Amino acid sequence: MTESPLLRVRDLRVSFKLDEGLVRAVDGVSFDVFPGQVVGIVGESGCGKSVTMKAILQLIEPPGRITSGEILYRQDAAQPSVDLAKLPTRGQAMRELRGADIALIPQEPMAAFSPVHTVGDQIVEAIMLHGRQRYGRPISRSDARGITVELFRDVGISMPEQRIDAYSWQLSGGLRQRAMIAMALSCKPRLLIADEPTTAIDVTTQAQILALLRELQRKYDTAIIFITHDLGVIAQMANYVVVMYLGRVMEEGPVDDIFHAPRHPYTQALLRSIPSMHGETRTALPIIKGTLPHPFNRPSGCPFHPRCDDIMPDRCTKAVPMLHSVAQQRAVSCFLHSDQAEPA
Repeated sequence: MTESPLLRVRDLRVSFKLDEGLVRAVDGVSFDVFPGQVVGIVGESGCGKSVTMKAILQLIEPPGRITSGEILYRQDAAQPSVDLAKLPTRGQAMRELRGADIALIPQEPMAAFSPVHTVGDQIVEAIMLHGRQRYGRPISRSDARGITVELFRDVGISMPEQRIDAYSWQLSGGLRQRAMIAMALSCKPRLLIADEPTTAIDVTTQAQILALLRELQRKYDTAIIFITHDLGVIAQMANYVVVMYLGRVMEEGPVDDIFHAPRHPYTQALLRSIPSMHGETRTALPIIKGTLPHPFNRPSGCPFHPRCDDIMPDRCTKAVPMLHSVAQQRAVSCFLHSDQAEPA
């Protein structure tokens, strides 16, 4: 792509200093997000996907902290990028970006909405807070309420004039998720982070939410980081895929390349574990042997080597492979494709 990235993450590292030891939750992650692009971040639970998202939004809670790296966000083509990693977490600059330029759809909207305020009031407050910044003028409460009703229509909530005064616990799971999407879009964000937004809803509603997100992404030309462990969802939503394991990027590339020609043994194992409509009946699905290592007992060398079928003992157990470009927009962290190792 010739256009400059909207977001550029470079060598991001996030650690949690606990009594039991140091947890390197994110260990040198790098990727780009371009305007209007959907980037899928995929991997098993515990691989650092959500922590990466929280680092972008400066929502890492103590004892966790960003120890190094850059999160370069381009607010305007005429201005230099700002490094979000260096902004004070509770500072004015970060508060203005969070929720306005960069919005979040969390995993569980029931926990995200206040149960003692109506859903509409919470969205109205967000619009009024960021109104001048995102709409170019101060927004009155009545104007914000009108915008919220229109957003409810956009996300497919029926009877929006009545539902705007409902509490979150009065709405079904699907309606709560739609209301959360409306809240995330209320300030016209340039970047939307969706952290497993379909985890807690049924399959039928999940399909509707994914279709809605695709439609709204095209309508508003919003860039999306879509975090999930479900490769089927990634195939539907993403243009570009980042595969993470134990806090590191194992492979990245365009979605078609990742699904049709995976390079890393971990990516290949993930794809083999997806049920197929054309597979033999009554046969066990292939699984990835072993389990994700305990965070206090990380393996030396390549983090995936204890579970890898293609391990080279003299190499993979002793050095960490560098994320290496293997084709245009393709990169792999594996000694099968490059001898380059990260500095000791």
